Amino acid sequence: MTERWATFDCYGTLIDWNSGIRAVLADVFGEAQADEGLRQFHLIEPELQADGRRRYRDVLTEAMRRLGARDQQVAILAESLPRWPAFPEVRQALEDVRADGWRLAILSNTDRDYIDASIAQIAVPFDLAIVASEIGSYKPATKHWAEFFRRTGADPKRHVHVAASLFHDIGPAAGLGLRAVWINRLGEQSSLSRVRELPDLTGLPAALSTLAR
Repeated sequence: MTERWATFDCYGTLIDWNSGIRAVLADVFGEAQADEGLRQFHLIEPELQADGRRRYRDVLTEAMRRLGARDQQVAILAESLPRWPAFPEVRQALEDVRADGWRLAILSNTDRDYIDASIAQIAVPFDLAIVASEIGSYKPATKHWAEFFRRTGADPKRHVHVAASLFHDIGPAAGLGLRAVWINRLGEQSSLSRVRELPDLTGLPAALSTLAR
């Protein structure tokens, strides 16, 4: 029987990137500026990723510079990423998904050293991790998925992509005709195609078990 694959975005889906970024912005710019800084970061980041040439470490550093950090502060965000925590339900959910026979992969807009550190935080093994700095492309471009299918030979009918970001993941997955589970942690609204919508990963093992039938 063909293997079942679940691919995941990492930051925002498995790792609490908003909290990790906001904590640094509060330290650098002050608590009163942290929320607006986070909003601005989410506008700046896609621009810096657009041509796929920068490492994610450099994206974070340049984003801090554009937000107004002093020279001695611009690397603080990049240095903090390995310590960003996983969401509390993630480890158990992924262990249950693996136990149900799914193979796991991460498709991430990041660098190899960062994803290795984050997988250590998650404490569940992944069969594959594809990162932007090694393929010269950031989502929402679709090269991550092309590379995933090239490397694994996975059957799209036995594959599900799991992600929180509408812009980076759910939108492009819908455009590719892939099944997607939207982890809607922020209570957003969207008409984009998905096979399931969950508030976090707690219900993911049951949802994937149903999709596998």
